[in-house]
Amino acid sequence: MLLKADTVAGGKGPLLAGQSSLPSLPVPPLEQTFKKYLRTTEPHLSSAEYEATKKAVESALSGSDSKTFGELQKRLQARAADPKQEGNWLAAWWNEAAYMGYRDPVVPYVSYFYAHKDDKNRKTGVSRAASQLKAILAFRKLVESEELTPEKTKAGPMCSASYPWMFNSCRLPVKPVDQATKADPRENNHVVVAHKGHFYEFELVVDGQELSASEIESQLQAVLAENVEAAAKPIGALTSDNRDKWTDAREALLAVGNGGGAKNKDALARIESAVIVVALDEAPVRTIEERSWALWWGDGKNRFYDKQQLIVSSNGKSGYMGEHSTMDGTPTLRMNDFVLSALAANKIDLGATGTRDSFPKPKRLEWQLDGNVEARIEDSLKAFEALKAKHDLAILDFQGYGKEAIKKYKCSPDAWVQMVIQLAYFKMFGKPCPTYESAQTRKFKFGRTETIRSASAESLAFVKAMEADGASDEERAKLFQAAVKQHLTYAKEAADGQGVDRHLFGLKKLLKEGEALPELYKDAAYAKTSNWNLSTSQISSESFDAWGYGEVVPDGFGCAYAIKSNALTFTLTSLKLDAPALRHYINESALELRDLHDRLAAKSSGGGAKL
Repeated sequence: MLLKADTVAGGKGPLLAGQSSLPSLPVPPLEQTFKKYLRTTEPHLSSAEYEATKKAVESALSGSDSKTFGELQKRLQARAADPKQEGNWLAAWWNEAAYMGYRDPVVPYVSYFYAHKDDKNRKTGVSRAASQLKAILAFRKLVESEELTPEKTKAGPMCSASYPWMFNSCRLPVKPVDQATKADPRENNHVVVAHKGHFYEFELVVDGQELSASEIESQLQAVLAENVEAAAKPIGALTSDNRDKWTDAREALLAVGNGGGAKNKDALARIESAVIVVALDEAPVRTIEERSWALWWGDGKNRFYDKQQLIVSSNGKSGYMGEHSTMDGTPTLRMNDFVLSALAANKIDLGATGTRDSFPKPKRLEWQLDGNVEARIEDSLKAFEALKAKHDLAILDFQGYGKEAIKKYKCSPDAWVQMVIQLAYFKMFGKPCPTYESAQTRKFKFGRTETIRSASAESLAFVKAMEADGASDEERAKLFQAAVKQHLTYAKEAADGQGVDRHLFGLKKLLKEGEALPELYKDAAYAKTSNWNLSTSQISSESFDAWGYGEVVPDGFGCAYAIKSNALTFTLTSLKLDAPALRHYINESALELRDLHDRLAAKSSGGGAKL
């Protein structure tokens, strides 16, 4: 499905007016993809395995499978030219395969989180949430009016089609493919607040006037003042479960007798149409790991995982949980960065400090449950706790250096960090692994992502030299530069729509029933080298303490990182593969790479500046 939503401005403002002029996603040449693919498999295969893969690629290029692939390529080119695809042959497929058709729970497999830096002027959850809601409303105005300008690269503006999904939207559980809905922002100016597993709503605009920050804070205080017991059967737990189970549970909610279904329908509609969900968590969180667990997972009760959510704890720590299906991280990064930076610079109009004499107080949403729904909630809570208990998380807040220091060596900061990660994994496991780095393809219409295959023959040679006793610094540096060059080449090609993985995915999708599967897809290397033992992605903001997401394969790690001016942060997640150990090796590798360059700089300058 193509994910399309409208703004109030209807595509006439700067944000979306240039969408029609964006280039279409290209279809790469077959020979280019096959040769590039073969090269990426080399570091992960034995000699015998590589020879088998080489034969499968030769069959695709000029052998028995070449005719099939030629036909598949023609079909893909025809799809790319089809006006129904609106300039992106991949988008509808990818939105379904990677997101809406994905049936495992959204947490931890689809959602992601940002941990905000502290606000020294706001030390309580309600004051923090109130000020951020005011800034969120300011950003919402920029989006809905389309006054916000598109992000740009050297090639031109980037696709902004996902921005209309940022507010008043919700993912809906549907079999076999979920749907997304967006409510009219002109008619829906309410926020939904989660507290102790209950949901409350109140209007952010009363009599045509936005509530001030102090008025929002008073409303949030009113929610806390209810002082009710925690919900015995929290509805939000259902959203944490397998998507098919949540689909069935939602239908059960809507089928509760004696008018309960209508009551539940109304409550769901208020949540789904809200500007955003604000979760007020009772428990204070202190360490960055505690905060990250709360933002990445929460307790499975005080959340509605199908919505974008602002999360604050009672001691004023805040963060954001993003529902990934309708947009990737860069738009929500921009929104969160705007909110935090603008508040820090006192550029948000917080309104009058007093409160009006009267306006509607928060209303607790009411549910009517029966035994069937209650049993489903219990099952969802058990499944949530069981899955959460299988995971580990470790965060490295590396203060040794950051982007500014790396640039002094005329090296790409992202490529540098990718080599740190490659070295760390090699130290821990004694081998390289298939590594996914996300490259955004938003220079194209409806562009989302392509894979950068970060592990290469060059990176393997580099990490082996770093671990070899007899290698010289000069040899290690030469191999490092070769690995960086290869990484940058692949990263550029991926951003240009010339990667391997999406093309091979698209060709395979066009096989018709009864057509033989080409050897390339049956070859063991195809599955092995796309089993992302390291799933990496960079989101960098000086306004965040950390950010993260879950692993994408059972035997792998999620590795979210940020490159700041003078620091690097890494959030590592896994199914208890020992994320703390990988954190140790990343720290060690970051120091070793710095020390290598310091020694070489000292040699070349007779004692030059260090990182």
